[in-house]
Amino acid sequence: MKDLSPQQQIVTACRVLEIAGQADMVWGHVSVRDQRGRGLWLKGSNLGFDEVQERDVILLSWEGEVIEGTAGRHVEYPIHLEIMRMRPDVNAVVHTHPLYSVAFAATGRPLLALSHEACHFVPPDIARFLETGDLIRTPELGQSLAHCLGERNAVLIPHHGIVTVGSDLGRAVAAATHLERACQIALLAGEGAQPSSDEEALRKRERSDRHLTMAWEYLARTVPKTLS
Repeated sequence: MKDLSPQQQIVTACRVLEIAGQADMVWGHVSVRDQRGRGLWLKGSNLGFDEVQERDVILLSWEGEVIEGTAGRHVEYPIHLEIMRMRPDVNAVVHTHPLYSVAFAATGRPLLALSHEACHFVPPDIARFLETGDLIRTPELGQSLAHCLGERNAVLIPHHGIVTVGSDLGRAVAAATHLERACQIALLAGEGAQPSSDEEALRKRERSDRHLTMAWEYLARTVPKTLS
């Protein structure tokens, strides 16, 4: 991933998210921090994950202005700008509307450590942004979302979707796929399911960075096979 341009990274991430079942027609977006400090690179609007090409990736300034590229700008760009502004350790942000995550968030139940995937996020319970389930269209809402995320790697937005972050785009995408599987397992297991102990879950999390990297490397390998 580090050898790819920002545009190539975003195209690859979009294809992975499509293959992973996280597409929602033309909604959902990913970003990477510009390494020259100018702002961030963002998937263009009005395009599905399966349609995005390198020419469809735009560079936004820290004021949200398009300074490179001709594609449209997603109205929820404040999600990306405000999280990266608040979290210098975050170099990539993913926002999608995955089926099981949206369904699970609507239950209001805590996410439990029922699987390896869930241990990337709990304990404590995953953050939930409750200020609105509508679009995050303003800097103020973006800042509130960033505060809710805090130092974590994911936040549920009930009645809307998820946001995951990472030190690179691969980890952020892998976190999104792991969160969706964790929510699917939680729904299948039901309210009476018994989780791992906090101690065991936290031991599993110690391997989180390596496992997310391994997951991304696998997911990225599926892209050329699928497109060929």
